[in-house]
Amino acid sequence: MTKTTEIKEKITIPDNAEVTIENNNLTVKGEKGSISRVFSYPKIDLKINNKIIELSCKNPRRKDKAVTGTFAAHIKNMIKGVTEGFEYKMKTVFSHFPIKTLVEGNEFIIQNFLGERSARRAKILDGVTIEAKGDNITIRGVDKEKVGQTVANIERATAVRNRDVRVFQDGVYQVSKGAR
Repeated sequence: MTKTTEIKEKITIPDNAEVTIENNNLTVKGEKGSISRVFSYPKIDLKINNKIIELSCKNPRRKDKAVTGTFAAHIKNMIKGVTEGFEYKMKTVFSHFPIKTLVEGNEFIIQNFLGERSARRAKILDGVTIEAKGDNITIRGVDKEKVGQTVANIERATAVRNRDVRVFQDGVYQVSKGAR
């Protein structure tokens, strides 16, 4: 078994995106917006050479290889986010009480869930937009993690408590996800 002396990941920057690195802080700008994130790990070096981002790690161990791959995946998601954007679709499902949903500031409000008097609330993270039309809800944004976390917040807010989940399957559920 041979030992790897250096591992390199190369990510091509598309023409409609602009990437800058300053003190381990990578900023990606595109037509949909911009995302900035710190990539700091002792053995991994980030460089930009003519429209290619290079991640390199000398004498990598197993964890170093994993972190290098993780950084590459995050950078690819950032580039995809500012060029295409991310869009998740959710659907309101009810069989007992009609659910009403609305957006108020940075909160998503679910009213009349299982006939409850008080509304359930889910936090909408910064940079995420929600569009609710009837039973269909569309969540959009440039940061994949924030869009996904907002969807998870909404699903968690409609968790059925103190009832049989086999009977009460009401809620707001994710139907699809991906690029716009």
